[in-house]
Amino acid sequence: MKEILVIDDDVYISGMLEEILTKEGYRVSLAYSGTEALLLLSRRTPDLILLDLMLPGLAGEDVLPKIQGIPVIVMSAKAHTSDKVNLLLGGANDYVTKPFDTKELLARIAVQLRNVSAKTSAPLLHFDSVTVDTLSHTVCVQGAPVRLTKTEYAILKLLIQNPAQVVAKSVILERISLDTPDCTESSLKVHISNLRKKLRDAGGREYIEAVWGIGFKLTSKT
Repeated sequence: MKEILVIDDDVYISGMLEEILTKEGYRVSLAYSGTEALLLLSRRTPDLILLDLMLPGLAGEDVLPKIQGIPVIVMSAKAHTSDKVNLLLGGANDYVTKPFDTKELLARIAVQLRNVSAKTSAPLLHFDSVTVDTLSHTVCVQGAPVRLTKTEYAILKLLIQNPAQVVAKSVILERISLDTPDCTESSLKVHISNLRKKLRDAGGREYIEAVWGIGFKLTSKT
């Protein structure tokens, strides 16, 4: 199930979007300020974000540059072309003007999620010297094959599909549960420890960084 984060301080709009998106089969998270949104994003990685600009505290324009690797559709009453251009160049994937037609918004959401699926379904995924072949389910580090278990492969694939994000432990368990039912909250630490060691032995450095209290992310640090 795809998750959409709605960042909007308007309780009515947030509630309306939550109801509509839930009926469409999406999981919905809500944040009512820019600060709350960044806190939520530090703990989990939604599939798409609907971002209002007029937020209390940290404005939407300030939140946008801090979002990496997640498609963002800006929702705003600002209708000037210059505003739209600046936001699209600043990292937004799409822009809808309030008030918006819900059918149009749903179509735009579907397009963005389809684009993400097309990117993540590419047969080869790369990060630094790590290559994951999603067709043969093989992994190479610096051109040399590395043997991984099914669970280790699923974890690495998820991390490499979200290279700029800290992926929370709960998200890892949720996303890989269908392929690896043996991976539980208690065993996840062992699986990741084994994966980190195999990559470290093959590449001579750490490729996965633990972010205390949150989850894990890929790292380019030597």
